[in-house]
Amino acid sequence: MKLNSKQKITIIAGLTIIVIAFIIWMANGAYIFTQTQVLISKKDPLFGTTYRIWQNKFIWGLDLTLIVAAASIVISGLLFFIFKEKRKAS
Repeated sequence: MKLNSKQKITIIAGLTIIVIAFIIWMANGAYIFTQTQVLISKKDPLFGTTYRIWQNKFIWGLDLTLIVAAASIVISGLLFFIFKEKRKAS
């Protein structure tokens, strides 16, 4: 199968997006699920007691990574076939 330049660019762009999504996932701690809040412990300096509060913090998860990868595959696949060269009937 011979690929034209648009098809090559489409494949490279799709794979690059997938690799970047997995790098972001690994850099954020490789959590399975995306989190928008994190439970943290704070210590009261006056009484010396500890309590837990939820802190708003976005953590990229594997579920979001897989959605980005799937969307990239679908879009790249569609563009791959759209950019296919039509053969002339002679």
